[in-house]
Amino acid sequence: MLSSWLNPLPLVAILRGICPDEAVAIGHVLANAGFRVLEVPLNSPQPMESIRRLSRSLGDNYLIGAGTVMTAAQVKDIATAGGRLIVMPHADTSVIRAAKEAGMVCVPGVATPTEAFAALAAGADGLKLFPADQLSPAALKAWRAVLPKELPVLPVGGITPDNMAAWLAAGAQGFGIGSALYAPGLDANEVASRAHAFAQAWAAVSPMSQEHRA
Repeated sequence: MLSSWLNPLPLVAILRGICPDEAVAIGHVLANAGFRVLEVPLNSPQPMESIRRLSRSLGDNYLIGAGTVMTAAQVKDIATAGGRLIVMPHADTSVIRAAKEAGMVCVPGVATPTEAFAALAAGADGLKLFPADQLSPAALKAWRAVLPKELPVLPVGGITPDNMAAWLAAGAQGFGIGSALYAPGLDANEVASRAHAFAQAWAAVSPMSQEHRA
């Protein structure tokens, strides 16, 4: 369910701090760079309105939703706003189950194998390795030995165009990109430049690119 949204560019745009009045412009420059998955963290100003505007403007070909979802009660509000994605910083199984009951894609945050398997048992569509900058590619490589082969695992936290290759070699299947892509105060042109830099970095290090060069 998640994997289809991650092709051909498995990068999730995390728009923490975005305001409704800039959401559509930012959303379109991200779409133009190839991003298909966008999340608005709920600790942003008026997040439901930003989700509503992004969903209406970009349409069904993009997976729009919320990040920093903390409770099952928030899932209904996100769905009402047009969101179809639930991203969490933790692995609360009640939130995962609420998201799946609502027919939404759910990507909980995990930092241990125990959390990872509990999240999968609750119905998670993928895993957010968080915070990635406190873990390591070596840790992910060990996890991949026991996790389902096709399961999307997306490191989040401290990801830049320069460090993607090491994570991919360890078994990452995509990334969540936060302040290195968007931060409050950046205009659409700057976000567009950063988005294209990430897309180009992915094209350079992706498994498909490696196979083509071989």
